[in-house]
Amino acid sequence: MTFWLALAVGVLALGLVVLGVMLKRQQAAIRALQASADSLSTAQSTQEAIASERDRIYRDLHDDIGGRLLTLAHGSSDPDTAAIARDVLQDLRAVVSRTQAAEGSLLEILAQIRDEMEQRLDTMGVALIWQQTTDIPDPDLPEADALHLYRIAREAITNGVRHAEASRIRVRVSAAADLLLIDFTDDGEGMPPDRVGSGRGTASMRQRAEELHGNIDWNPGTEGGTKVVLRVPIPPSEGGAGAGNPA
Repeated sequence: MTFWLALAVGVLALGLVVLGVMLKRQQAAIRALQASADSLSTAQSTQEAIASERDRIYRDLHDDIGGRLLTLAHGSSDPDTAAIARDVLQDLRAVVSRTQAAEGSLLEILAQIRDEMEQRLDTMGVALIWQQTTDIPDPDLPEADALHLYRIAREAITNGVRHAEASRIRVRVSAAADLLLIDFTDDGEGMPPDRVGSGRGTASMRQRAEELHGNIDWNPGTEGGTKVVLRVPIPPSEGGAGAGNPA
């Protein structure tokens, strides 16, 4: 009995030692988790503060500069000046609204781009022909990607209307081999060969296309004017296959 009692006491003691080690490890893990939670909370608070300050700047920008542009648009006796003021005001409103936009799916972003283009071109008396195939996937887009698409489209419209004096702009949207293809074609004056893709606006479009891991090029339109073709990989849908690289 003495042997078995000693063995039981030894096993109990060993169990207590193991339990003590496990408790210490658990306490260390809890402290590490608490530190991570505190760090995450601090980072989240910082991001919220940055977002709040950014929104305040956008509101001030819209209210101050937007108000002055509105006064100029309605008070100028020069039709060209009033038209430019309205155009810039719409640009400002679009930048503010899109920068504050939440993430959305690809089809939702395309619908928003189309809606904004229709409103903008309608005020300029320019016709929009929007052609979109029905086989385009609809993955969620990060906000940054949505903004790149939106601003590429805006710059294409600006170039077609403001610089080429187009009266009609056709936009074709399709998908092929995991690529999103957007073709902007205007019936304006076209771009001289030595200036194709060389301006500040076109340089910005090219940079945004690269941020989307895609490419963009400019060519003469089939009916005069300029044709801008954007090719970007379509992000994979949740649980789907990965997107391919642009050709």
